Amino acid sequence: MLLGSQRVNAQGHLEIGGCDTTALAAEFGTPLYVMDEGQIRDNCRRYKAVFAERYPKNDVSFASKAYLNLAICKVVEQEGLSLDVASAGELYTAVKAGFPMEHVLLHGNNKSQQELEMALEYGVGRVVVDNLAELRQLAFLAKQSGKTQKVFIRVTPGIDPRTHRRIRTGQEDTKFGLSIATGAALEAVTEALGAAPHLEITGLHCHIGSQLLDSHTHEQAIDIMVGFLRKVADTTGWMPEDLDIGGGLGIRYVEAHQPPSYEEFADSVIGALTAALTKYDVPPPTLWQEPGRALMGEAGTTLYTVGVIKTVAIPEAPGTRIYVAIDGGLSDNPRPQLYDAVYECLNAGRAGEPKTQTVAVAGKHCETDILIQAAQIQRIETGDILAVQSTGAYNAVMASNYNRFPRPAGVFVADGAADLVSRRETLEDVLSLDIIPKRLA
Repeated sequence: MLLGSQRVNAQGHLEIGGCDTTALAAEFGTPLYVMDEGQIRDNCRRYKAVFAERYPKNDVSFASKAYLNLAICKVVEQEGLSLDVASAGELYTAVKAGFPMEHVLLHGNNKSQQELEMALEYGVGRVVVDNLAELRQLAFLAKQSGKTQKVFIRVTPGIDPRTHRRIRTGQEDTKFGLSIATGAALEAVTEALGAAPHLEITGLHCHIGSQLLDSHTHEQAIDIMVGFLRKVADTTGWMPEDLDIGGGLGIRYVEAHQPPSYEEFADSVIGALTAALTKYDVPPPTLWQEPGRALMGEAGTTLYTVGVIKTVAIPEAPGTRIYVAIDGGLSDNPRPQLYDAVYECLNAGRAGEPKTQTVAVAGKHCETDILIQAAQIQRIETGDILAVQSTGAYNAVMASNYNRFPRPAGVFVADGAADLVSRRETLEDVLSLDIIPKRLA
């Protein structure tokens, strides 16, 4: 399963973006997040193009919660995508990167006053309003500032997607958004319309879940959302001009995963949208989307150095298990523990050889942090470089200092060059916020 620019070079090593991964590990150390810049750019261009060809009225926003630093903001801007952020920290990153604020959406189910004030101060393009309390607070702050803020209202279509329970967001029982079924969404729309001129509601937003390997739930959500556009227009006399269906398209973590291609996904989404617009007699809105994992996930690879290799007895066949310990784990990738996430890996220095071993890849934390329970791998020895694929989304952004581990470095690779985009933390960095009170000194 070679992804993006990955290939096996003449030395039999894994190469990404024209860079030998064993050389990257030697230069930058491990664990190391390696991002295939060429694949990211190609993904952004293709995703935009397939939707523009089928439905010209569209806007694609990168969901920065998947992967964010100053460098990726520059890439996303250069490729002509908008950006969605979900915290003061994510918004401030976009500001420091010089990202055009009119193309930024601010999300969050419990936005602080500071975050709403930042949105007004920096001129965020849309605030995605999650609840009535936030709607009223934002209207008050906008009035105080003398500004008009464009908003979307986030609604829940009442769909339970087929994905892990912790990444479902479109069902009725969720912390996100306002229910269509209970009338809360319509109430919020009516109140937002009454908050003019301080708020300008331009559209509706929904997001149904993440790592979806088919388009069925998107099709269902679109039908419900367009039907709600019709109801809003009939009730209030106002027809929303924007419809944001969020993100959620899945990627290949293992070879068995077969998500729709961008083209197949676009066919399904636009087909469903076109049918619903006709069904409910709704004029075509601008279609907004927020892919994150779908753009970044397969473009990321994490490199580790193999340490202790241990064989233990187990009661089931084949009677033994081989544990391969790496120099990272839970602190740089918590997804296996959070979401039962699965991955594939390979020995970066023997990538051209057949996978002849089955091993358990274990982290080095004071925890049972098994990264891959039963990994098929080439012959592996202490000191080898292990490459875990499809780690471009929700890995670096979820990294922690558990066990006081410094967070890994990250590099962009392209055309045979590697550039540091986030330096490795030092032990001093880890301690930099600690304070000893005078009474304990």
